[in-house]
Amino acid sequence: MSTRQRGAALLAAMLTVTLVATFAAAALWQQWRSIEVETAERARVQSAWILLGALDWSRLILIEDGRLGAESPDHLAEPWAVPLEEARLSTFLAADRNVSQQADASTDTQDAFLSGQIIDLQSRLNLTNLVQGGTVNESALAQFGRLFNQLGLPASELATLVQGLRAAQAPAEGGSQAPLMPQTLGQLTWLGVSPATVAVLAPHATLLPERKKVNLNTAGVEVLLASIEGLDMAGANKIVAVRETKHFKTLEDVNALLGQVTQANSNDHAVSSSYFEVHGRLRLDDVTVQERSVVRRRGMEATTVWRERGAALRANPTMARENRP
Repeated sequence: MSTRQRGAALLAAMLTVTLVATFAAAALWQQWRSIEVETAERARVQSAWILLGALDWSRLILIEDGRLGAESPDHLAEPWAVPLEEARLSTFLAADRNVSQQADASTDTQDAFLSGQIIDLQSRLNLTNLVQGGTVNESALAQFGRLFNQLGLPASELATLVQGLRAAQAPAEGGSQAPLMPQTLGQLTWLGVSPATVAVLAPHATLLPERKKVNLNTAGVEVLLASIEGLDMAGANKIVAVRETKHFKTLEDVNALLGQVTQANSNDHAVSSSYFEVHGRLRLDDVTVQERSVVRRRGMEATTVWRERGAALRANPTMARENRP
């Protein structure tokens, strides 16, 4: 065989090896990609079901609390107010009636960690109270004026907010397009409110589907100062200190504590709540899924108003919104 023929044979052999290696690498990559997609989908479905179970568990806690009656006080010493610190999910499933459960290969509970908490939304000022049918509620406007002043927010932002709420509730005239009515606090930017204002306002305000009073058993100092006209810092701290020892059963208990300087009223204040925010967080390996839900309790029923789920893979969060009637 000539040198040229031997070289051609060697080149053909090298090309064959290269092609085989390329095809093998492509097949291996396709297989790896399929495994990764299946793993991610499995983790997503598992996380969704676990968080849904956590939400149902929270609703049961609220329903049990509601057995005392619709007018029974809601306060921060009740079981619903105790946050769940991050705990391994397998600890909840470790035993049933003192009988250890067998490990299930279909669920990766060893690396799953669950945490969450329930927040009383009536511990905050309700933006729905500001405007009803296009008419501004002067009492609520004064409350939000005091809150904006405490938080160092410009009064012009409050004026923009009120104007936007009125426009969203008023019927469109002359073919003009009214802004959409926000359903969550984060959507206030639709009305022209700056994201910075919304961020500062978020811990102290909420947007409920109906007009609701402030629960004086759970409201923070800032909300107490804003909601009770004439209340000073000493009086707000006194309310917080007293209710830590013994919660208020009626508004008369609050007014007896305040004396004649200022008074809470039944139009704006209460000692019970019907709207709660449920936070759930599941950490599964390097995936973290967070869910936030608003639950309305009426008697012995607790219904989910809406749910918002955010999935974070390392440092790349994406948001998905799910509404439920």
